[in-house]
Amino acid sequence: MDLSNNPTLLIYVSVLLFIFGSIFGSFINCVAGRIVAGKDWIKGKSICENCGHELGFLDLIPILSFVFLKGRCRYCHTKLSIRYVLVEILMGILFVLCFLSTKILDLYLISKLALIVILVGLSLVDLDSYIIPDGFIIAGIINWIISIFFVTDKKSYVLSGLAGAFLIAGMILGLSLIMDKILKKESLGGGDVKLLFMVCLYLGPLSGMLDLFLSCVIGLLFVIILKERKIAFGPSISIATILVLFYGGSIINWYLGLF
Repeated sequence: MDLSNNPTLLIYVSVLLFIFGSIFGSFINCVAGRIVAGKDWIKGKSICENCGHELGFLDLIPILSFVFLKGRCRYCHTKLSIRYVLVEILMGILFVLCFLSTKILDLYLISKLALIVILVGLSLVDLDSYIIPDGFIIAGIINWIISIFFVTDKKSYVLSGLAGAFLIAGMILGLSLIMDKILKKESLGGGDVKLLFMVCLYLGPLSGMLDLFLSCVIGLLFVIILKERKIAFGPSISIATILVLFYGGSIINWYLGLF
């Protein structure tokens, strides 16, 4: 359903998506924290990291709980990390931008939103542990397989996705192995190669190349800004993927129009 010509419904859907995005932001933040801590992210209960008190419903309302509690635990009054509310707001914004990039409300939008949740989750884990768990990659691949049923030209979508994934990931894997021998140390983590494979399933060869280029640029900016020799590359790939997912077509058309 194209909502481009229906501003009222466009705003209504955007507000709903922001709310759902903030909810998933709270969820994936919790999941990432438990994975890094080595805890069961499925059965575990939400608790205060300082006092260990189990959190209730009023403590877990995305954004609002943080604001009303003034960023502190209700029970021990310890100041909470600002990251919680920032991720919730970020996810809400990303959900809205994902929808507004096409203004089309369909089942394929759900697969794109699921990919965003996966990318944010693995980025949070990578930032804290320099590890991208295979579970996120598997979830992304399963989501891509499901998304095939939501597109019109299924054959083209599958062939383009597989070509992009094997081309980009294969090229990067080969280059990283060569650099490993030259530098005599790991130049790029295996998780990053798997992540590139997974995201390029969605993007195809051309958008995949743009994604790789933007990932390198963003990664370089992180190195310069943070002044660190080692950074988690997963967030750079995730940011680039989201940009390409939203605006890749426009960027490629603009570039080709220069010639």
